[in-house]
Amino acid sequence: MTEPAGTPPRKKLLIRTWGCQMNVYDSARMADVLAPLGYAPTEDAAEADMVVLNTCHIREKASEKVFSDLGRLRDTKQRRAAAGKDTVIAVAGCVAQAEGAEITARAPWVDMVLGPQTYHRLPEMVARLSRAAGQVIETDFPAEAKFDHLPEASAPQGPIAFLTVQEGCDKFCSFCVVPYTRGAEFSRPAAAVIAEARRLAGQGAREIALLGQNVNAYHGEGPDGRVWGLRRLLRALAEIPGVARLRYSTSHPRDMDDDLIAAHGEIPALLPFMHLPVQTGSDRMLRAMNRGHDAALFRRIVDRLRAVRPDMALSSDFIIGHPGESLRDFEDTMALVRDTGFALAYSFKYSARPGTPAAGLPGQVPEAEKDARLQALQALLREQQQAFNADCVGRDCDVLITGPGRYPGQLAGRSPWLQPVHLFGNEFLPGDIVRVRLSAALTNSLSATLAHQEPAPA
Repeated sequence: MTEPAGTPPRKKLLIRTWGCQMNVYDSARMADVLAPLGYAPTEDAAEADMVVLNTCHIREKASEKVFSDLGRLRDTKQRRAAAGKDTVIAVAGCVAQAEGAEITARAPWVDMVLGPQTYHRLPEMVARLSRAAGQVIETDFPAEAKFDHLPEASAPQGPIAFLTVQEGCDKFCSFCVVPYTRGAEFSRPAAAVIAEARRLAGQGAREIALLGQNVNAYHGEGPDGRVWGLRRLLRALAEIPGVARLRYSTSHPRDMDDDLIAAHGEIPALLPFMHLPVQTGSDRMLRAMNRGHDAALFRRIVDRLRAVRPDMALSSDFIIGHPGESLRDFEDTMALVRDTGFALAYSFKYSARPGTPAAGLPGQVPEAEKDARLQALQALLREQQQAFNADCVGRDCDVLITGPGRYPGQLAGRSPWLQPVHLFGNEFLPGDIVRVRLSAALTNSLSATLAHQEPAPA
């Protein structure tokens, strides 16, 4: 198909994303705001007219990875320039927010630096760049909500869609940069969230995952003029035609109130899966981390969730080797893990983030000790994940089909506990919800047969 006369040539956009699911959501919305400027996606840096690195500051050596990628992009930019092609390089996200000045100093070939609260300004930044030479930097926290300036239209996400409802953090944990890179807690109005969820459902989404740095602190203005909590929002979303499954991440134990716990026993669409980071099982370390809760509160929340939803599966985050962590503190973490039982967990060694309170604390744990403790914890967590998956074998459950599997005739999907599930059947399409019997636990997934069928003979 030929373009109409006078239509400018399509430009190519490459967005590389690190970090959390919210960054994935942000990258998709960046593509949405750039699409009216003629940018279409590509995976090849050599053909990209614009490259955006959407960065995360949470993981270890995040900045080094960004600068390493920028070095390779400098070479690409030079090769394209020699062929008469311009390349715009932008650094976005939390590393951009925290280290914008260093990026412009160390990588002067970067054209734009923008924080996570300003990506709705990308078209304006591109226009400013085209009018004048030099770098364009946007790392402030604008007074207006970025969501008010994003286009309503967005690219379909598929059967599982992600929707940001809350951003920012007021907790100021000692190890975390989020309050400094994402700003104060902000909740989108419920009407805007519901409208976006309706659009996603209209595009074929059957499961909607609500995102936020502290998603269970949601307190958006409702259509009735009152403040809605997350429970009220979830109830409204569950009424949208086509929405069969709901979940939310990431939560903080301090914001896990009675209403939200009750919602897990009241809203059938709410999946029996909770990601609830605890970070450590030691009360002494929880105080040092400024978490604002103790291990007993976490245990009570788990007990209450399982009381209202007996099949609840839990996921969590753990940081090993926070400054001052003793062997006894680590043993308290191992005890909490044994007592709780996790279906999934993410665990990391503590690494200092510039500007955070913990970075300058005494009692930094030697790397070798952090390594040994982390390996012990991860071995226990793997054992628990494998036990949970094995315990699921023989259960009947509904699986959301997400697409084809690896082999001809195979389908891939997700269980209510978010495990990858594979089954054979040509009669189903992505977005279908199929009743299956989980038949075998593999290393990182489960196999299944239709609930009314018997497994094929070996």
